[in-house]
Amino acid sequence: MAEFTRAVVSRMRQYVGDRRRSKRYDARLPFKLSLVSVSKNLNGMRRVSVMDGHTLDLSVNGLALIVPKITLDEHHLVGENRSFNLTLQLPDGPIELQGSPVRYERLDEEGNETGYLIAVKLMNLGDSERARWTEFVAEVAKS
Repeated sequence: MAEFTRAVVSRMRQYVGDRRRSKRYDARLPFKLSLVSVSKNLNGMRRVSVMDGHTLDLSVNGLALIVPKITLDEHHLVGENRSFNLTLQLPDGPIELQGSPVRYERLDEEGNETGYLIAVKLMNLGDSERARWTEFVAEVAKS
């Protein structure tokens, strides 16, 4: 039922309009995603699992991510108080970002993309990451 609801909301956005405030730009960039709050093993070490994916679009405040599945190990990627680390491959080298999911939807198998789309709000960016990210988005906007 939740998948159906997300699909209906997604379709409504196409007809009613989009509430996003930041202009989005198409960009396909590879990334690695890991969860921020992953529990520790018995020996006290943190095991970090990583998932590969790519972006669909981006803005100064967020990204749309395409991932092959909605779970990483036994953890659901989208949920209350969930956040994750992203290592995004920019043309001039990787950038470390942290984001919080705001919505997700399963992608139609008939479309160009398969898996899940996760809309992410960027958060906790330091000054240097924010400046680099803003500059990159401005370059994408020009092209």
